[in-house]
Formats: sequence, C-alpha cells, structure tokens
Amino acid sequence: MNSTSRVALVTGGTVGIGAAISEALLVAGYRVAANFGMNVAAAQAFEARTGIPTFQWNVADLDACRVGVDRVQRTLGPIEILVNNAGITRDAMLHKMTAEQWREVIDVDLSACFNMCRTVIQGMRERQFGRIVNISSVNALSGQAGQTNYAAAKAGMIGFTKSLALEGAAHNVTANVIAPGYTDTAMLATVPPDILAQILKSVPAGRLARPSEIARGVLFEVDDEAGFINGITLPITGGKYLI
Repeated sequence: MNSTSRVALVTGGTVGIGAAISEALLVAGYRVAANFGMNVAAAQAFEARTGIPTFQWNVADLDACRVGVDRVQRTLGPIEILVNNAGITRDAMLHKMTAEQWREVIDVDLSACFNMCRTVIQGMRERQFGRIVNISSVNALSGQAGQTNYAAAKAGMIGFTKSLALEGAAHNVTANVIAPGYTDTAMLATVPPDILAQILKSVPAGRLARPSEIARGVLFEVDDEAGFINGITLPITGGKYLI
C-alpha cells in the first residue's frame, strides 16, 4: 500500500522535534494529525503554516487518549502510524526531587506511551499493519545527572518497545525507538551558554542535531518497506553515545 493511504498521528507534534516529524511525514505523503497538550497558540500557528490538523488532549490521561484518537480517526481515518513524541522534563538532583516531579515526568513521558499504544494497537493488529515509533533520548542510554525521572521514563520506553515489538511482529505491527541526542529546539535554547558549551564538547560532531535529522530516522522506521525492522533503538546523537 502506498504511504499516501496511511494516517500518521504524532503526539507533541506541533513544536520542536514533533513539529519536524509531522512536517516530514506530510512531505513524504502521509496524512498527518498532530496532537498537542497546552500551547494552543503554537498549535494554531503550526496548523496555519502547515495545514496539518491539530488535536488537543492530555496524553497522560487514558480516557482523553481514547476520545482524542476517536476524533482523529473520524476526521482522517484509521491510525496506522503512531509517533509517541510528547515529553516533558522536571529536572532536579534526586536528593531534591519531589514526588510530584517524579510522577509528572513518568506520566507524560512513559505512561502516555502505554496510553497511546493501548488505544491504537487493536486496530493495527486487526488491519495487519502498524508502525509505532517511540521517541526516547540519548539520556536513557547514557544517564544524566539531574534527570533520574526523565532517564527512567525514557529507558522504560525502550523496554516497553522491545516487548511490544515481540507482540506485534506476527501481525505486521512494528515498534521501534529513536533516541535523539541534544537537538536545536526551543527547550534547549533555555540552557545557559556555559552549560551549552559543555554539551557541545561532549558531542563528537561538535554541534546540535537539527530536528529534521531526527525526523529522518522516523521516516526510516515507519516506511511500508520497514516491516523487518522491529524492536530497535536508533540513536541519532552525533556520535555522543555509541551502542
């Protein structure tokens, strides 16, 4: 089946890496829906610029995911490609981290992955086609001081994906991971210049990733011809962490 027949949903799909993924899928011929959480102004600007329809719901809420996915499918058709990109950080050293900071990151970065996959997986199995890509992080592979919550959530996503890959393989449903390195987004723009300089020193490529470079990896994993690529973690890190 040609990719123009495929509906792709990207969570957190209106800003940063998510926006780049949504746009790359659109250019490649997919019918794309972009989910967002709180930033209505950014979503409106994104939709006006790209023509990609946007849908607001909280991915950390399973019932909201069910309602949101139903809206997308009634608008565009069955979701055959899911990119779980939505994520947050609440950085703190563990001895100062609050239970709220822990739960918030786990809920949005990991539990949301369950919520979204649980909502679409049965349809994918029945149709005998599905491509799921979960956006993790290099910090899930290498660890990062001040991010025990984030690294745990993103590492948990990798284990989740490997297990889901085993479950879906016989139904032509693949599940893979992208682990981006430090990427030139608005989130990273808040990092103080001295810390950013240290980050760049740790990247062999000597620069930040472009969001479009992360999106390129997603296109690779969701392709119709990628049916034998399953359960992998693809680091896009400029050589920062090699596995």
